Amino acid sequence: MRLALFDLDNTLLAGDSDHAWGEFLCQRGLVDSADYKARNDAFYQDYLAGELDVEAYQNFCQEPLARNEMAQLRQWHGEFMRDFIEPIVLAKGEALVRQHHEAGDRVVIITATNRFITGPIAARLGVDTLLATECEMLDGRYTGRLTDVPCFQEGKVTRIERWLNETGQSLEDSYFYSDSRNDLPLLERVSHPVAVDPDPILREIAQQRGWDVISLR
Repeated sequence: MRLALFDLDNTLLAGDSDHAWGEFLCQRGLVDSADYKARNDAFYQDYLAGELDVEAYQNFCQEPLARNEMAQLRQWHGEFMRDFIEPIVLAKGEALVRQHHEAGDRVVIITATNRFITGPIAARLGVDTLLATECEMLDGRYTGRLTDVPCFQEGKVTRIERWLNETGQSLEDSYFYSDSRNDLPLLERVSHPVAVDPDPILREIAQQRGWDVISLR
C-alpha cells in the first residue's frame, strides 16, 4: 500500500495548531496571558527559523496539561476545535486527503505538535494514523513531560522508520506533503516530496531539486 504522509500545521491547516492552542489558553485566561504569549510567540519564531529547541518547547506547552484534569482538558479542546481549528481547515487539503484515500493509499499525518492537540484534528480530517510528539501520562493524567522521540526534524525520520518496521509498510513510491524547512530530513527520504505553500527556504530548495510545489490555500 502506497503511503501519503502529511505534515499538519500550515499544510493541511492554514495556521499552526500548537501556537493556536497557546493563543486559546491566553484568550480564555487559563495561563498568565502576557508571559505565556511572549514565550509562545518566541518559540514559534524559533520554529519558523529552523532553530527550535523542541524539548524546551514541549516542556513549556505541556505544563498546562499537567495542571488540569482530563475532563476539563477535553472540554477546552472541544472549544478550541470549534473556535480556532475549524476556521483554518483547508478545503483543498481535505480534498487531497480524500484523493489519496480513494486511490487506496495509506494516509498518515506526521507532526511535531503533540498528540493531545492533534489527535482530534486528525480524526476531524478523516485520518486514522497519526504520528505526533507524545505526552507522558501517569494514572490517567498528563505529567507535563515529553516522552519518546519528539516528532520533529530528524525525529520524524526516526519515528516513521520505527512505524514502518512495526507495520511492514514501505516508503517505496511514497508522498510527503509539507510547508516547512524543518521537514527536509523526511522530504529527502520519500519518493515524491511535495512542498505545500512552503516557507522561503523550502521553496528555494524545492525549486532547485525539481520537487513539486503546490498551494492548498
